[in-house]
Amino acid sequence: MTSKNTSTRLLLALWDLGGTQQEVKKGQLTKRIVSKSQKVADYQGIFEDLQKEGAIAISKKGYSLTSGKGLEVLGEGLRSGDFKFEGTIVGTWAANALVKWISQIDVAVTSADVLVNRKGAIASYDEFKSVALEVYDKLNYEYNFNNLVPIYRIRRGIGDRVSRTEFNDWLIEMQANDILQLMAGEMRDITPDKRDDSIIIPGGGLRYYTKLLNT
Repeated sequence: MTSKNTSTRLLLALWDLGGTQQEVKKGQLTKRIVSKSQKVADYQGIFEDLQKEGAIAISKKGYSLTSGKGLEVLGEGLRSGDFKFEGTIVGTWAANALVKWISQIDVAVTSADVLVNRKGAIASYDEFKSVALEVYDKLNYEYNFNNLVPIYRIRRGIGDRVSRTEFNDWLIEMQANDILQLMAGEMRDITPDKRDDSIIIPGGGLRYYTKLLNT
């Protein structure tokens, strides 16, 4: 098996299992990608390479697909002229996943990482506020978050247009200005990277979600 093809197939399976929105159990993923003639250990190096690349996050229980880099790597792999399924039989899940990817291609490639590819750093609070609200609205609509949008999704949506410190400061300022509320709640699919990409309120602990206030 070629490393590139296998990586793309692995990412496609993880995406199809909802890996951008929740952690996928290890057994659930390996059941799809490991054939009878293979062992899970055969994929260890590929998992490690994808983790180093920032495409996936790995915990003791499972895997998740990072919304920005992971979708970018998956999209590049599927568009590659060298990509193909090896063997004579393609699993039904793979065929269905490809159909779903094609039907959602604009959403899959851009919605979870909204605006990340737009050039230019965010230079002011007002500009950040405008971009953050645009990302909030887009994610809330496309993923049916019911007005509780995960902060880590907004951070990844804005991407490297703003530093982590500025993101934290300006998001807290938006709360101070009664534009949105930062909420704790419970995140059942929490992973270390999602926790890191959430936000800590000085003296108030960790916040996972944002809720737009009526202004």
